[in-house]
This record gives sequence, C-alpha cells and structure tokens, in this order.
Amino acid sequence: MDKQTVVLASGNAGKLKELNRTLTPLGLELKSQAEFDVPEVAEDGLSFVENAIIKARAACRHSELPAIADDSGLEVDHLKGAPGIHSARYSGAGDIANNAKLLRALEGVPEPQRGARYQCALVYMRHAEDPTPIVCQGSWEGRILEAEQGVNGFGYDPLFYLPDYQCSAAELSTDIKNGISHRAIASVLLLKALGTSA
Repeated sequence: MDKQTVVLASGNAGKLKELNRTLTPLGLELKSQAEFDVPEVAEDGLSFVENAIIKARAACRHSELPAIADDSGLEVDHLKGAPGIHSARYSGAGDIANNAKLLRALEGVPEPQRGARYQCALVYMRHAEDPTPIVCQGSWEGRILEAEQGVNGFGYDPLFYLPDYQCSAAELSTDIKNGISHRAIASVLLLKALGTSA
C-alpha cells in the first residue's frame, strides 16, 4: 500500500525518529508538524490524554492530515501525582532545576514512599473532528533516587530508578530505554490498535 503521511504533533527530532522506527510496520510516513507550520498550542488539559488530544487536533486542523501526539510526564506517589502534566515546566527553568525541585520536595522521604512512574498518552486522530481518536497509554514504574545517577537520557531520567535493572533510566543504553519506556509501551499498543502487531 502507498505510504500514508501522518503528522507528529511535535518538533522533537528524537521523538520523530523513535516513533518512525516503531510505526514502520504500518507503512506510515511520520513527518514533524514543523513541516506544516503547525503553531504551538496551549496544553491546558487536566490530563495527559486531554493534552495529547489538544495537540493532535491542532496538527490535523493545520495540516489537513491524520496526526499522532503524545503527552508524557512523571507522577510521584508521595506528591499525589505531581509534577504530572506539569513535568516539563515543574520549576519553570528546565531539567536541572526540575530535578533539584523534585529532590527538595522529597527530602527526608524514605525509599518505600518514593514510588513513581513515567506516563505517556499517545493519540491518533484521523482528522480534526475525529470523534473517536485512538488513545494508548503506557506506564513505566520506578522510584525516585536521593541523588542523580547517569548521564544518558533527559528530564528526570537521572533520578528515575528501575529496580529490575538496578540503575537509573539515565544509565540505560538508548536501545534498551527505547524498548521498555512508557513511550515504547504506548507505541506498541498503538501499533496493535491500528491493526498491525509489532
């Protein structure tokens, strides 16, 4: 079948590459929203799913093509799910400041109460008015360390400890991370939902 062009509602080159690789079996050609001059939209939903739908709908509307969007972040049990949908702008000053703020918020909290998970909501919309978008969600369980470990990855990865691997997400190789992360889990579910197994 001819390749169907789908817009990724993101300008993130790493995310584009990762999702293109995952979705290859579908014969989709994923292109960045930057190629279609899709403007940034206010992510004012109250959940990861709502924000992903907002982004996908805007990409569909401006490109007149199907779109995929994701919204992801970190939920910390002791903080009642914070930073959650505000993960990227938790401190208002980037990754280093976000991590420092998270460590301050968990200062003195014992290890058993430092449970956390990365969440990813991945949405596929056929068109801007699609009443039944496909929504897939992936969770990646771990806990928050008391100090950063590792130099790979980004965001909260140096603080996100994976008991099964006995290291932080920032100590994993890119290939391993891309196979087990919250986004990887959501991507496999999207493949299945679109009618092709990984």
